Amino acid sequence: MPPLPTGFFRTRARKIVAALLFAGLMFVVFLSILAHHAEPLLRARVIETLSTRFQSRVDLAALHVSVFNGLTVSGSGLKIYGQSDPNIHLPGVQPLIDVDRFSFRTAPIALLRVPMRIGNVHITGFTLNIPPKETRSELGRVASTRGKIKMIVDHFEAEKCNLVINTNRLDKLPLEFEIHDLDMTDVGEGRPLQFHASLANPKPLGEIASNGEFGPFNVQEPRDSPVHGHYTFSHADLGTLKGIAGILSSSGEYSGTLGNIVVDGVTDTPDFRLDLGGRGIPLQTTFHAIVDGTTGDTYLQPVHARLMTTPFTAIGKVVRSAYPAGHHIELDVTLTQGRIQDLLALAMRRPAPIMTGAVQLHTRLDLPPGEATVSNRLFLQGKFQISGVHFSSAAVQGKIDTLSLRSQGKPEMAKNEPAENIQSRMTGHFTLRNASLDLPDLVFQVPGTRVSLRGDYPLDGDDFEFHGNARFDARLSQMVTGWKSLLLKPLDHFFRKDGSGADIPIKISGTKADVHFGLDFGHKTKQRSARDQAEMISRENKQ
Repeated sequence: MPPLPTGFFRTRARKIVAALLFAGLMFVVFLSILAHHAEPLLRARVIETLSTRFQSRVDLAALHVSVFNGLTVSGSGLKIYGQSDPNIHLPGVQPLIDVDRFSFRTAPIALLRVPMRIGNVHITGFTLNIPPKETRSELGRVASTRGKIKMIVDHFEAEKCNLVINTNRLDKLPLEFEIHDLDMTDVGEGRPLQFHASLANPKPLGEIASNGEFGPFNVQEPRDSPVHGHYTFSHADLGTLKGIAGILSSSGEYSGTLGNIVVDGVTDTPDFRLDLGGRGIPLQTTFHAIVDGTTGDTYLQPVHARLMTTPFTAIGKVVRSAYPAGHHIELDVTLTQGRIQDLLALAMRRPAPIMTGAVQLHTRLDLPPGEATVSNRLFLQGKFQISGVHFSSAAVQGKIDTLSLRSQGKPEMAKNEPAENIQSRMTGHFTLRNASLDLPDLVFQVPGTRVSLRGDYPLDGDDFEFHGNARFDARLSQMVTGWKSLLLKPLDHFFRKDGSGADIPIKISGTKADVHFGLDFGHKTKQRSARDQAEMISRENKQ
């Protein structure tokens, strides 16, 4: 076969180049046509898909499409108003979902598929605004939006998110959760989204990480949409809450709906402190809580806690307050097998407790929000019993031992025998308000002696005064020896009362650094009877 002429190859090359140029030109034309029609096509698909999914009007302020580097889409001002708001045309109406910006990329051929599948959408500035349930039911329903789901998104990445659950009370602030990172995976129509979220908690300041499932989204009543998952709350600085300090960590599970979330968890604070001047001590809790989205309040039912080795139980609620802004804590606290030295550690810096003993306590706790310290805002009212009391100071305990022996009519043993470390017992009711402790019926007992006192004690330990009486089993002359006994014998008759050997009015006053004990014959206030004390406590409980 003879060789082909050179001109033949040149002609063939020119044809191939021309064909390629034509194909390229056609591709450019195709892209131009695609770019021209892709934007309205995608806009229609986004609006129809969301309108169908949420049965509501959807507004999209801007949508931009580029097809020269794959199909790149960006949009802004996406608003979904929700099914039950007929006033969406009115200014100032909050949308159910508000998205500042979103973007995604896919292959241009995806435009030819219905539904169009998107692998990943990135969102910046996402707000889910849940209106009050009662408001939604009063507004009624709008007609359902008919259409088709024309887009499916497999995965969402969102930053700067905000979940707002509005309450039905004007005096209540809405529940707000500011989430700085949120990943959601759609595992199928009619099934819940899987999510992972991280957020910074403002008070107490700390980082929360959570993963779980949300949905399916309830279009007719968004607050009834189910949610469940697990959370961890690490390195929470309690010092950002006025009056307390320590580093808290917590973990737990939650489930329910956006309007009613049940939380079961544990907390650990190895260095819990109050502003009363005490040292840091370990505090652990296990709790069952219900977060009511209708009011924004949290119900604790119950909290089982351990302060050092002392267990106690609390039942109550944490009420969200708008004025002043904050949380109002109301608890009913019961302590049945505690140690008084553990409680005293919260108020005292010294490592050795001033006393030891078993304590039982029941109190109502009320801590309103405000700028004042915890000690000035805290209100407590209840009763206590401390048994087996032993004072750590040998001098103090020695005086208690001596008093007990003398009041039993054993003055010789009090003088000559070594200390017996006699245990004491204290009981009474109390009311703490404005950093001052009111003790209307404090009773201190050791064998042979019963001391009844009433008075107020400021938590700073300055300028206190108690009045009462001391009752002894022995007569005055039986409490001493020698000539002192003979000298006091004529007075025995005057101080005997109601079967006691001696009943003497006393007072205790001064400061924590300078305590004075003395007789109180000149005090004019009559001792309260048991009935008077019961009526007073009953009145305070009703307030």
